[in-house]
Amino acid sequence: MRSLRLCGLILPQRHRGHRDFPINMKLQIEIPLRPEENQIDYSSKVLLLGSCFSENIGAKFDYFKFQNLQNPFGVIFNPVSIEKLIVRAIDGVSFSEEDIFQHNEVWKCFDVHSELASLDKTEFLNNLNSTLKNLREALFSSTHVIFTFGTSWVYRHLESDEIVANCHKIPQQNFKKELLSIETISKSFQTIFDKISAINPTTTIINTVSPVRHIKDGFAENSLSKAHLISAIHQSLSLRAQSRSFYFPSFEIMMDELRDYRFYDEDMLHPNKTAIEIIWQKFSKVWIAAETGTLQKEIAAVQTGLNHRPFNPNSAEHLRFSEKLQLKIREIQKRFPHIQF
Repeated sequence: MRSLRLCGLILPQRHRGHRDFPINMKLQIEIPLRPEENQIDYSSKVLLLGSCFSENIGAKFDYFKFQNLQNPFGVIFNPVSIEKLIVRAIDGVSFSEEDIFQHNEVWKCFDVHSELASLDKTEFLNNLNSTLKNLREALFSSTHVIFTFGTSWVYRHLESDEIVANCHKIPQQNFKKELLSIETISKSFQTIFDKISAINPTTTIINTVSPVRHIKDGFAENSLSKAHLISAIHQSLSLRAQSRSFYFPSFEIMMDELRDYRFYDEDMLHPNKTAIEIIWQKFSKVWIAAETGTLQKEIAAVQTGLNHRPFNPNSAEHLRFSEKLQLKIREIQKRFPHIQF
């Protein structure tokens, strides 16, 4: 074989017609997925709880008009705080004055997100308990509950010795940062599964780990945090082999299939719209009933029409377009009265 000399290196010259790569070579490893039983359709009621990624997926359920309730108490990242809310809702333990506090003239609660905070104490308590009632009803009636766990890192309030869902910008010296052990997380999962199964034995529980990277904890620390969540989920599922609990690999799809920064948002931490769409499509393959496809297309067409901004809203052409769009909406609502645009 003839050789080529390049920068002091002798390289063999390829034979004419030789290919460096097989013509059918795969350039990406895909995580094997298969459709599960008890899939989601337009009669299903879905409850989504957890990190901000649950709201990314929840936005897809909203867009295609599936019945769903997402994060009624706001984004909750860690499993212990999610467990506390579920136990409170199922056991019917209302929020009281002991559960809230005032900071910078705003009433807050360590068990919920700051988006629920209020200037009025009575209004705040009423809102918390009304939201708790909605969560309780959803836990009793949901056909599917989707958990998206974000982190194993938590903050413990030193005065109360309780893990908090949100620090509410209280000075850091009031908290101690901890990494939840696999055993502690697994125990939380078991409590969550047991509580839900006791009051709603036919519901399907889908667990996933958020692909959002919590780099503020540190690179190695983020990896350790995700590893604890994944280990605890699989440990819990192995103990419930015959249960209706499952794992969907959102984190693994992002890390292994979409391992390129072009799939991240500008902060390089959150999945961008393309990544969310890809993960949604893969989730749909596993958990969304294929027969919903036609209706999803109809709804997508209506959504596109509703988002259309005409140059002249009063033109005859646009009025005809609006009339046809309203007809499509009425036809969909006649078949599915719960769908609202």
